Amino acid sequence: MEYKDYYKILGVERSATAEDIKKTFRKLAMKYHPDRNKGDKAAEEKFKDINEAYEVLSDPKKRARYDQLGASYSQWQNRGGNPGNFNWNDWVSNSGQGQQVDMNDFSEMFGGGFSDFFSAIFGGMPTSGRRQTRSSARPMTYQQQVEITLDEAYRGALRTFQVDKRRIEVKIPAGAKTGTKVRVAGGGPAASAGQSSDLYLVVKVLPDNRFSVDGEDLTTEVKIDLLTAVLGGTVKVFTFAGDVNLTIPAGTQPGTAFRLGGRGMPQLKSPQTFGNLYVRVKVEIPKSLSAQQKELYEKLRNS
Repeated sequence: MEYKDYYKILGVERSATAEDIKKTFRKLAMKYHPDRNKGDKAAEEKFKDINEAYEVLSDPKKRARYDQLGASYSQWQNRGGNPGNFNWNDWVSNSGQGQQVDMNDFSEMFGGGFSDFFSAIFGGMPTSGRRQTRSSARPMTYQQQVEITLDEAYRGALRTFQVDKRRIEVKIPAGAKTGTKVRVAGGGPAASAGQSSDLYLVVKVLPDNRFSVDGEDLTTEVKIDLLTAVLGGTVKVFTFAGDVNLTIPAGTQPGTAFRLGGRGMPQLKSPQTFGNLYVRVKVEIPKSLSAQQKELYEKLRNS
């Protein structure tokens, strides 16, 4: 069995942080995605390799196990060993038969599945690539994390996956949160002849620097100048349903929060019902004044 250098595949250092690995993976996945490289077998294989590498390096437990294996393999090579004689038995997973296969541990998304190396080290399967089966007639279930933006969580989203030779389009409903599971009946890889498998997409909503989220409620911040805070005025506020002109009363204090009802996130089970948007005011104090402005502020202070 051939040792796979996942760090080299992603083009990152072994000391790379989780964020570095994630950023690099996203760039490579976009570059080599099958939809952008139709008919390009080399790009398709590269896409599979980077997904496999990310599956390992993005998971702290898998990465730790892989790093231990890598250290042992390097030491063995430095002693003059050759790949055909390395003792893989110490590293092959023996999780046993009759277990549910989790998509986070063994994925056949993106077509074709993971390599024998991955299956042997992390999947608890023989290197022939045969799938585990369960004695129960119940379908196998697979899980795969899917990332969506907050905008997509608000409006709903579509994701397309290739499973075996099938292309599956999945709708993620509006109001989905981190941890929401979307079941695709029969959407997983074929477990065996006559046995189906289900796919569960586990949603992760990415952070949005415009809002903080608390259930269906959102909080955002708007900046106003000192005169607007003192004299009152209006300020434009972005919402997912369109911009809103918010009235700022005279004498508004820094940190004051205004509630915009129904401008938050939709409820998953009742998408026509929305949470609130809280708009927190930040008053900007001028850092430099013209001579005339300074004179006016002096008059205000002495009046």
